[in-house]
Amino acid sequence: MPLPPRSFIATIEDLRKIAERRVPRMFYDYADSGSWTESTYRANEADLQKIRFRQRVARNMENRNIATTMAGIPVAMPVALAPTGLTGMQHADGEILAAQAAEAFGVPFTLSTMSICSIEDVAENTTKPFWFQVYMLRDRDFIERLIDRAKAANCSALMLTLDLQIMGQRHKDLRNGLTAPPRLTLRNILNMAGKPAWCYHMLGTKRRAFRNIVGHAKGVADMASLASWTAEQFDPTLNWDDVAWIKRRWGGKLILKGILDAEDARLAMDSGADALIVSNHGGRQLDGAMSSISMLPSIVDAVGGAMEVWMDGGIRSGQDILRAVALGARGTLIGRSFLYGLGAGGREGVAKALQILANELDVTMALCGHRNIHDIDRGILMPGTYPGSQSRDETAR
Repeated sequence: MPLPPRSFIATIEDLRKIAERRVPRMFYDYADSGSWTESTYRANEADLQKIRFRQRVARNMENRNIATTMAGIPVAMPVALAPTGLTGMQHADGEILAAQAAEAFGVPFTLSTMSICSIEDVAENTTKPFWFQVYMLRDRDFIERLIDRAKAANCSALMLTLDLQIMGQRHKDLRNGLTAPPRLTLRNILNMAGKPAWCYHMLGTKRRAFRNIVGHAKGVADMASLASWTAEQFDPTLNWDDVAWIKRRWGGKLILKGILDAEDARLAMDSGADALIVSNHGGRQLDGAMSSISMLPSIVDAVGGAMEVWMDGGIRSGQDILRAVALGARGTLIGRSFLYGLGAGGREGVAKALQILANELDVTMALCGHRNIHDIDRGILMPGTYPGSQSRDETAR
């Protein structure tokens, strides 16, 4: 499904509007929503927009560089594709297409346990190692098998999500009766009838269920048994001993996702993980929690350089990436920004999203008077507009 001809696409918002037209309602809503009142979902974006840059002039802007590393892995810009469930329902074979676009661009792709395409599907259709995300589940044997499958697929890092011990209440998903594949109700049939390209591509793939789970977890052979298994599996007893167990069992680079408190950041540092992600699950878990960007500086300070700190939540532009880097993030993760591209135009749409973000990051960095992403710090931001800072007037008192 190519991007629409003659469409002028300059921003992630342009891709979102196309995705909204092309993706069935329940799957678009799954990507573009938060929990409860969605206050934290909205705050992730709004708090980033409050942060202002210092414009600098008469500075050399030639030979700019936005490349860096994340967990020792070279990246074309400080961005990785976040693990997102049901990616293959935004577009047929969505995880494969997104992984291919990320590989071609030079940024990491993270496959979710709750993906439509399996670990093996992605490994067979890419040439470079990708990252794999897991939850702490009650079925430890299944987790061990997942980890072994990730090793066999040559995944270069494991990402453990910490903030989904129980499911946040996501009203749109409940109202839509979200399932994968969608139930053939009259409402769903009428909605999908208006998305012919999506239907055409979905009919052309065999990948329409949670292929990391169906046929791999004990007692899960079809969608009916998967629903009851999933409801029972997220482990509310998750603790730091479990994190240590995952670290030992995996034996490679471990990234912890879902840190939103300085005290938890210090515990994450003690766990031996290689990086942590400041995240509130895109506003899809605890509604009323602080935005990711508002907590980033305090978590960076708490860690004190002992491990890499990354951030996700609300990133819709290259300027947002630069804001996070200026406040101490070594890298960022994008979820909705690449999902909009995927829904709008498959692999081409994801590539377009990455191009947009890279261009915005590069130009903004230059207009702030810098040529190298490694030179970026809080000095490019206006005092009083970012978390933990005072305005110049307050400082002078």
